[in-house]
Amino acid sequence: MGPLYQGALLSFVCAQAPDAGRPPAHGDQVGRMDGGFTSDEKSGFYKAVYSRRDVRSGFTQRPVEAGVLGRILDAAHHAPSVGFSQPWNFILIKDEASRGKVRDSFYKERERSAALVDGERKSKYLSLKLEGILDSPVNVCVTYDPSKFGPFVIGRSAIPDTGVYSVCCAVQNLWLAARAEGVGVGWVSILSNDALREILGIPEGVLPVAYLCLGYVDEFATKPDLEAAGWLPRLGLPEVVYYERWGRGDAPGWEAVRDLMKSNLDTLK
Repeated sequence: MGPLYQGALLSFVCAQAPDAGRPPAHGDQVGRMDGGFTSDEKSGFYKAVYSRRDVRSGFTQRPVEAGVLGRILDAAHHAPSVGFSQPWNFILIKDEASRGKVRDSFYKERERSAALVDGERKSKYLSLKLEGILDSPVNVCVTYDPSKFGPFVIGRSAIPDTGVYSVCCAVQNLWLAARAEGVGVGWVSILSNDALREILGIPEGVLPVAYLCLGYVDEFATKPDLEAAGWLPRLGLPEVVYYERWGRGDAPGWEAVRDLMKSNLDTLK
């Protein structure tokens, strides 16, 4: 999704707000939980969504203030979770020796994964900057603990993976809150969970889900790094939306949604 389309969609969404075009009334602020969002609040949310990036480089030496980090973590902690189980924990890491060991794990796993591709593709993969473990001032390991609140969790019995999905919701909240605070986040997934357990003292039964690098950055790129590098393209929205059944690109009653997506994407690329 290009910047032009994002901007047009943002303008369209905000224009639909009942209060579009008026200055915020007294009491319109983030802390207010009742009612809808003002157009400015909607704009802020969509800006965070569209400008969020997986940051691997460009971290500055500016420390992340305690208040900022606290707000980011609190946003993560307010994510939805299956059965209100809140199965996450956040391990905050500054120790350089620990981070160095984590980076050693990254290099080992990168070499292992590089064996899965050949030739030019392999060279390109190895040339990509895919971590900022020592470059960023704070690392956060987000874990999943299925034992919280006992063995029975409402909604988890039929689909056990909903516990992990809940932790991923917390990661997304963290990412968007960090972007709103001007803090970059990079998710390092080329790691050994066994190594993380040993380095960070994570007990058996607790699953490391995300290892994140946090810090202020020089800039937020216009496009995701892998898209800009030509590794993969961004799919168009109509390519990933089906109607009523898997694989169905059209169905009665969905014409307005289908046409809106197609017209916007076709004219604003």
